[in-house]
Amino acid sequence: MRRMKIAILDDYLRVAETLADVRRLPPGSEVVVFDRPIPDRDELVAKLRPFDVVVLMRERTPLPAAVIENLPNLRLVVTTGGRNAAIDLAACRARNIPVSGTGSVGTPTAELTWGLILALVKRIPAEDRALRAGTWQTGLTEGLAGKRLGLVGLGKLGTQVARVGLAFGMEVVAWSPNLDDARAVAGGAKRVEKAELFATSDVISLHLVLGERTRNIVGADELSAMKPSAFFVNTSRAGLVDMDALLAALQTRRIAGAGLDVFPEEPLPPSHALCALPHVVLTPHLGYVTRENFAVFYQDALEDILAWHRGAPVRLLT
Repeated sequence: MRRMKIAILDDYLRVAETLADVRRLPPGSEVVVFDRPIPDRDELVAKLRPFDVVVLMRERTPLPAAVIENLPNLRLVVTTGGRNAAIDLAACRARNIPVSGTGSVGTPTAELTWGLILALVKRIPAEDRALRAGTWQTGLTEGLAGKRLGLVGLGKLGTQVARVGLAFGMEVVAWSPNLDDARAVAGGAKRVEKAELFATSDVISLHLVLGERTRNIVGADELSAMKPSAFFVNTSRAGLVDMDALLAALQTRRIAGAGLDVFPEEPLPPSHALCALPHVVLTPHLGYVTRENFAVFYQDALEDILAWHRGAPVRLLT
């Protein structure tokens, strides 16, 4: 096999080569890190054409058939995490290109969810800005004990969020298309209907996988049913929410505020209307961006490449 050329995409922080020992790669291997998004498809194809291996950071850069079919040297795709809906797996199978995933650390997104909730109810960003500008206290904060936490989705992440809500003395309710009473209780919540969750919760947080059944599962009807004092948090996927409806609810102060980590367009341009809203806390898709998680991502990605080079690919998604 000729010397490998490996492309690492979307390593915005340029940490891949510090978290994984690339010296373990076969002699002569060339690693090129791309630390900025490449949204233009033709440019992406041109930049990736020389490479044998492409390492993707989750779903930051899509790899559709139109790209895969124009990469004649591509022999292996590695994605961080255990799934990546932005890769056309059928196109990879048609080319006999294995796709390997990695492990991950299971708690960062739940932690960030609570960071956003606390930032909203305790007015942390607003009070920080005011204090730095010379103003001491600008408004009352909210307590959480006795309030209702509504979780849309009660899988692994939703359950982690529920446990913290219970520790704060909150009443935790949940709904998802397949949730039953027994699973809700096991996850620390009471199952309610979707309409009740949106109408009665003080904080609503989304924890669903994006798919055809869940796309825009939160729309204008759900948002208009929320209490004016309620907060909305999304650390899952932007496609779960009708963004136009959410933006309208926020711009008209129909709801108290939102904490958002995911967006229809990423990176979110600073000119976006969300950036002008002071009652919205925004983070740049940080849910999985921790040192511990990235160490697993990139070390497993290295192991994937080495295993493939030995002729025994591991953690295959295809």
